[in-house]
Amino acid sequence: MFQCRPNICTIGTNRNGKRLVIRSLSVVFGLIIFCIANITITHCSPQVFTNTFLVRLKRDSDQHIAHQIAKRNGFINLGAVLGSSNEYNFMHRAIPHARSKRSISHHRLLKSDPSIAFATQQIGFKRSKRGYNKLRLGPEDLSLNKEPNDPYFQYQWYLKNVGQNGGKKRLDLNVEAAWAQGITGKNVTTAIMDDGVDYMHPDIRENYNARASYDFSSNDPFPYPRYTDDWFNSHGTRCAGEVAAKRDNGICGVGVAYDSKVAGIRMLDQPYMTDLIEANSMGHEPDLIDIYSASWGPTDDGKTVDGPRNATMRAIVRGVNEGRRGLGNIYVWASGDGGEDDDCNCDGYAASMWTISINSAINDGQNAHYDESCSSTLASTFSNGAKDPHTGVATTDLYGKCTKTHSGTSAAAPEAAGVFALALEANPNLTWRDIQHLSVLTSKRNSLYDSKRRFKWNMNGVGLEFNHLFGYGVLDAGAMVALAKLWKSVPPRFHCEGGSINRMVAIPSNQSLFFTIDTNACKGTDYEVNYNEHIQSVITLNSTRRGDVTLYLISPMGTRSMILSRRPNDDERHDGFTKWPFMTTHTWGENPRGIWKLEVRFESETPQMGFIKEWTLMIHGTKEQPYKDLPVSDHNSKLAIVKKAHEDRNKH
Repeated sequence: MFQCRPNICTIGTNRNGKRLVIRSLSVVFGLIIFCIANITITHCSPQVFTNTFLVRLKRDSDQHIAHQIAKRNGFINLGAVLGSSNEYNFMHRAIPHARSKRSISHHRLLKSDPSIAFATQQIGFKRSKRGYNKLRLGPEDLSLNKEPNDPYFQYQWYLKNVGQNGGKKRLDLNVEAAWAQGITGKNVTTAIMDDGVDYMHPDIRENYNARASYDFSSNDPFPYPRYTDDWFNSHGTRCAGEVAAKRDNGICGVGVAYDSKVAGIRMLDQPYMTDLIEANSMGHEPDLIDIYSASWGPTDDGKTVDGPRNATMRAIVRGVNEGRRGLGNIYVWASGDGGEDDDCNCDGYAASMWTISINSAINDGQNAHYDESCSSTLASTFSNGAKDPHTGVATTDLYGKCTKTHSGTSAAAPEAAGVFALALEANPNLTWRDIQHLSVLTSKRNSLYDSKRRFKWNMNGVGLEFNHLFGYGVLDAGAMVALAKLWKSVPPRFHCEGGSINRMVAIPSNQSLFFTIDTNACKGTDYEVNYNEHIQSVITLNSTRRGDVTLYLISPMGTRSMILSRRPNDDERHDGFTKWPFMTTHTWGENPRGIWKLEVRFESETPQMGFIKEWTLMIHGTKEQPYKDLPVSDHNSKLAIVKKAHEDRNKH
């Protein structure tokens, strides 16, 4: 049970009855929200138990002692968890990689050891690559026009769109404007958390950061992909080339940040994922790695509700609070490939306020058919072409080859990581929150549109234009770099519980149910918030069909966010949502003070029944006005709009 007073929170008791206390509020609220996500994970199939165990020793010990303890019990020590001195990942080779029941005998063996305080067998779960294209079109011809010395640059329409293959001219990431400012990603490292990186590829090897790389699937320092006949493990190599493929070497194309470094973290290529593999991947070398790029997540089947477990949660929270020598690591996430039948707010990774969720558009401005929509998406980049199926993302591939067919939001996330690498070279003092603010202020609507006209562009209460599919628009590298050079870090971030409703209310089958919370946003306290960043609605509900429930949040300034859309494949009727944090970025910069409305309704052809049991409004943002000391120019018109809105509000 959480109990809080200023600067101190009790999160429970240990086995001896002593209180466990955390003093950092930013960590506290990170743990609260991620623990909430952990509670609500839906298991639609029987649990799988792996051959690895989380083992907590009674005393702080080094690796040598941990190895001895593991060996005398017949285990192998795979290493410390998140650099801990008393938590280790043990494996037993005699246990199958996957079994349906816990191994009670091995639990007892570990717990009987006098040096071990706690041991638990790791649950296995599935994580899916996003945008993997099984269709390979065969080896591609490299004897092409070498202008500008990289033969595939002419196919990289997402870097420079001149209308090739039916694309929309100038609908691109505007990277040439960043490069023209002398910014190419120097001294920045992006880690590709995936199925490995072919670091011997001639277009990658010069920019490969071996010190920051590791293989958590095989537990060695060499995250090389496992080759298969179907090229299944080409995913990470393709993503790496998007970020840091070398320029002017006559090979493949050009990375967005072609002078940056790329690290490989191999962690997807095993039968089942575990919490410890994910945690160690996301917490690996946080002072050597600036950006972590993830093009994977829970299964995009339109019925899964899943997110990070406990150790992974701790790794991400520690990364944003302590990584990059206190500036915070940047976690970039592909929003998902479930299409209109899924909602990325049901993905606890992409919908986290600690990550930057990136969606995609195709080369004529439409959303891709596989794009998921949700209110937590911050911005967009690009995936494949509209008219020509060969017009995917051109990048590096296995066996030293190149491809033009990489696609999906898998392709979108590394492009964003490359843009953020450019911004970090322009201003190495940017915090993880500064990157999010810069994304909001410099992303452009450009020619992006919803092909089915479901989601229009809207304006929030401070004049920022957003879209439920594309967030605040397509990233603009030139504008972001220009503003980053002038940037002054945003004020401290606070977390305020705006209010809570805890009573069971039936959801009508044929009309909307409304709740309201009138909040002062913790005015007069140490946690006062006057300018929104992320807003979370922590909700518990059950219904006869979860996929038919839709949720809308209306801010005091009138901005309406769909925080849960209909998911026609989700037939779940038992678990519902339990303290699930639905997040929106659509009210960025608004004043949170006033009446918030939650609308709950069924969208179903057949009558449904349900109950909402809890709604807690969590407000995250700043007390002080951001941006007030930043100069306005022709390149940051959104900044001018927001500054004027803030100034007008403060006058009144």
